[in-house]
Amino acid sequence: GVCLNVGCIPSKALLHAARVIAEVEEAESFGISYGSPKLDIERLDEWKGEVVGKLTGGLAGLAKRRKIKVVTGEARFTSAQEIEVGDEKVGFDSCIVAAGSRPVDLPDLPDDDRIVDSTGALQLEGPPKSLLVVGGGIIGLEMACVYDALGTKVSVVELTDTLIPECDRDLVKPLQKRIGERYEAIMLGTEVTGMEAQKSGIKVSFSGEDAPESERYDKVLVAVGRRANGDRLELEATGIEVDDRGVIAVDEHQRTSVENIYAIGDITGEPMLAHRGSYQGIVAAENVAGEDVIYDARSVPAVAYTDPEIAWAGLTESDAKEQEVEYEIGKVPWAASGRALAIERDEGLTKVLTEPGSGRILGAGMVGPNAGELIAEIVHAIEMGSTATDLSLTMHPHPTLSETVRIAAEAAQGIATDIYAPKR
Repeated sequence: GVCLNVGCIPSKALLHAARVIAEVEEAESFGISYGSPKLDIERLDEWKGEVVGKLTGGLAGLAKRRKIKVVTGEARFTSAQEIEVGDEKVGFDSCIVAAGSRPVDLPDLPDDDRIVDSTGALQLEGPPKSLLVVGGGIIGLEMACVYDALGTKVSVVELTDTLIPECDRDLVKPLQKRIGERYEAIMLGTEVTGMEAQKSGIKVSFSGEDAPESERYDKVLVAVGRRANGDRLELEATGIEVDDRGVIAVDEHQRTSVENIYAIGDITGEPMLAHRGSYQGIVAAENVAGEDVIYDARSVPAVAYTDPEIAWAGLTESDAKEQEVEYEIGKVPWAASGRALAIERDEGLTKVLTEPGSGRILGAGMVGPNAGELIAEIVHAIEMGSTATDLSLTMHPHPTLSETVRIAAEAAQGIATDIYAPKR
């Protein structure tokens, strides 16, 4: 499990620590001062491992209670009915491949411990004085948030002209403004053309219209995407084809081209998200058990656990414009939220996209603290075919950030009272 061992769980533990440090800083604005934090990096890294250990131990316990045999090691297929794990052969009637993904490498990088991928970045060995994050996507920006809180001078370089390219610009804007004020540099539309390992650091060269001169960094995090592991299992022995990205093609039952072998998670391609893999896993397991079940999720939510968090589900406004899908929109700035004001985080935004006429929820997104918790209501609304009226007539507790979903739904209908948003 990438997420549990070297992905979302350890990174979220560190992001929580980063948020605590940030909250201490922010408290000064309303009269509470704690002074500078004293960092015990060894203990912080140990605590992160304890979080992972509790969950992996829990899974081991569940497997034992359910009498599941667990074989640990590197596997390879020898046929469509057998794998080898070390010296052990494991035969099967049906198989579910869930071998995940790995970080993508840039070509021609020096072999140097100061150049790390996302897995290496999770290993805290004392925060470097300076860090370059190559890649302005979710993974890179989350780790940038951690190192910034630990006192590192962070710079981000992104090849495209925007951070988190798959997300709507108005949701990214509050994040970009916040980190633009904190980080050393955010270089958009800029390509890394070379790295040279020197005694004093990693010298990085850039190209682009506004590219800087070569800079030297104590550490470089390469976070330019992930590659599926289909090419590491010797699947040719089964007759399953793997594409040049390591992805295994599956049908709506999660079945591969070989009838008794299924695949789930990152190895089936984008979006590479743990909750999608778990959902696919249920579908595959039920089909193995003889049911006739298909993958029919209407929406796969995405969350960037940055500070502020960004979350979205369903149709984005950018995609709607590109696909020429008609939509109506309701937006509410968190400056209108009593809860956001009370926690000193009013930079946020919630938006809801609806279908003209029916008012059916097409998608939504939000940026701000706990956005990842708020998006589940939208995912449920999309799955149920709910309308903006359904959301606006659902009583939300006050004062909460969740109220912004209701207000945005009202704004889409032109009936909001908390903000001035007449129906267009």
